[in-house]
Amino acid sequence: MVEKYVIPAGNRVARKLLRPIFRGLFRVLSKITITGLENVPAQGAYLIAINHISLYEAPFVVAFWPQEPEAVGAVDIWSRAGQSTLVRLYGGIQVHRGKFDRKVVDTMLMVLKDGRPLLIAPEGGRSHKPGLRRAFPGVAYFMDKARVPVVPVGIVGSTDDFLKRALHAERPVLEMHIGAPLYLPPANGTVEEKRLARQQNADLVMAHIATLLPEDYRGVYANHPIVKQKSLEDSH
Repeated sequence: MVEKYVIPAGNRVARKLLRPIFRGLFRVLSKITITGLENVPAQGAYLIAINHISLYEAPFVVAFWPQEPEAVGAVDIWSRAGQSTLVRLYGGIQVHRGKFDRKVVDTMLMVLKDGRPLLIAPEGGRSHKPGLRRAFPGVAYFMDKARVPVVPVGIVGSTDDFLKRALHAERPVLEMHIGAPLYLPPANGTVEEKRLARQQNADLVMAHIATLLPEDYRGVYANHPIVKQKSLEDSH
């Protein structure tokens, strides 16, 4: 079990520099819209759950979030040209997609125990096109163990061609919609009952993200009862 989550001094300094730089870059390259900032907890630990189309969501959220969140990312990002430099400067928690790693889960829990927000993508990887995919079971397990509120965030406009369009002076619209914090019920019962309850909780988070997105971004959660109810309310 990790005893304490420590942010290296170099990463702490880099964050102070990177966040305003990226805010400036995003503002120059795109038209920024952010709603729901009043839903961000003023203090304490919580999860930030986002949809994940491309490599742009995490930098966008990290740049404009009121606090400096810790972030979870696939291990291959740390060896990918360009991205590796940024993640090494900012810091983060490396995960292997589709694999359960007790040490990683313990590290993520320690971030929260330290009272810090933690950024996760329940889909587990980039979809490369609008349309939510189902949350990974491993994320459902972690969210159950975390016992902190989850803030759903819907990102619009962060498609793979975002930078290409921006560099061609299109200034594409980039939106961040922040929902109210969710408090998930604990998963109890037999092993199978816990597994089902955790997946239902993960699906619940994804459904709330879907309500923050346009129809063509909702993917497999388009017909979730929460999404359909929200659509019905919006139509009246």
